[in-house]
Amino acid sequence: MKSFNAVPVPSDGKLITYADGKFVIPDTPIIPFIEGDGTGRDIWKASQRVFDAAVEKSFGGKRRIVWYEVFAGEKAFKQFGEWLPQDTLDAITEFRIAIKGPLTTPVGGGIRSLNVAIRQLLNLYACWRPVKYIPGVPSPVKHPERMNIIIFRENTEDVYAGMEWREGSPQAKRLIEMVNQMLREENAKKQIRPDAGVGIKPISITATKQLVRRAIRYALEHGQKTVTLVHKGNIMKFTEGSFRDWGYELAKEEFRPHIVTERESWAIGNKDKDPNLSIEANAAMVEPGLEMATEAFKQTVYKEVKDCLDSIYATHGHGQWKNKILVNDRIADSMLQQIQTRADEYQIVCTPNLNGDYLSDACAAQIGGLGVAPGANIGDGYGVFEATHGTAPKYADKDVINPGAVIRSGSLMFEFLGWPQVAQLIEDALAKTISQHRVTYDLERLMKMEGITDAQKLSCSGFASAIIENMDAVAKAQAA
Repeated sequence: MKSFNAVPVPSDGKLITYADGKFVIPDTPIIPFIEGDGTGRDIWKASQRVFDAAVEKSFGGKRRIVWYEVFAGEKAFKQFGEWLPQDTLDAITEFRIAIKGPLTTPVGGGIRSLNVAIRQLLNLYACWRPVKYIPGVPSPVKHPERMNIIIFRENTEDVYAGMEWREGSPQAKRLIEMVNQMLREENAKKQIRPDAGVGIKPISITATKQLVRRAIRYALEHGQKTVTLVHKGNIMKFTEGSFRDWGYELAKEEFRPHIVTERESWAIGNKDKDPNLSIEANAAMVEPGLEMATEAFKQTVYKEVKDCLDSIYATHGHGQWKNKILVNDRIADSMLQQIQTRADEYQIVCTPNLNGDYLSDACAAQIGGLGVAPGANIGDGYGVFEATHGTAPKYADKDVINPGAVIRSGSLMFEFLGWPQVAQLIEDALAKTISQHRVTYDLERLMKMEGITDAQKLSCSGFASAIIENMDAVAKAQAA
């Protein structure tokens, strides 16, 4: 198409294409951007300057991004009377990779979340949230350097599917009566109270497996050693419990030569230590308290251990399992504790939607907050990169806000494009700027609370300028 939202497509750029599961990136790719609402206006101007400088310094003018504005949020509503025009979705679909600032949630109904709508309409099923500590950033934990976790959060289902009905509405009444009737047929004692609001929490095989598949592929491509499924399956057995089960199933079905589950590692490790160990004794070591279980449960665990050893001991035994990706799982509330006490035990984390929201923000709190936490929403052949924070309208147009989240999200975008040198230059220049204690007000305030007296408070645009100033020194250090 020649235009979207009546804005002509730049003639000096080229389309990104996608074939055989891989992106083909021209030297002048057209990248749509959504400026964002509130502070998004300041953040985008600052971030774009950093992106353009990093590309120029990395490629010496041989490559550049051709930016193309598309519209969502308040700017779209004022111009077109729509919060999320179809042309914007069509443009992102056409050009495949886009980046956006924070968007407001419309008041008074309609779209409950523009961010969620974009993810669902484009099937951007994986929220990619790397959380890595930047040296020099004040943190509420003693060892923030242990935080280096990559979260893959399912992006289209769970309570974010938006299937809920207000208390007293005809839909809520019908759903409550239908569910209560099913419970009565099962002779269940529980019933939903008639004055309840109700929602549906869908978690599917399809969405779970495509997320876990992407996470394990990422682990293989980047040399990561653990993939952890985080869930609340001890309570929600057929949604989050199934997320765990389907995740393990996918890992075994599609990545068998490359992975070992935690329980398999125990069974194999036990046999490595004692080749004459019986199946029953091995099972008792895998499942503590097995001697008190029912006979039926014992037989289930015996079979699990025997099947494991029969099927993969030849390829995974004798210590070979230690070189595989370990796939394990953790209960969500326990994981929220463990990221504070031993975050360095985890590398890749897969979660359903709601757990991932909680977990990623809790991790971000350890590295300086949402102001420096990057994010991306990716699917098969598409990616939208975004700030993970809100619009903070009271700071809009004051040139004070921290642009770090969008800048680092852009760094992710360049990694995704296959331009890793640009991504690394941005990350290293940003880290150097922070190490110089030249930061925006949010980090300056934290630094002073930590007793750092020489912290220099910069504006949003000033922080971007400082990052750009540091790029030459960083590039020389990288080349040395």
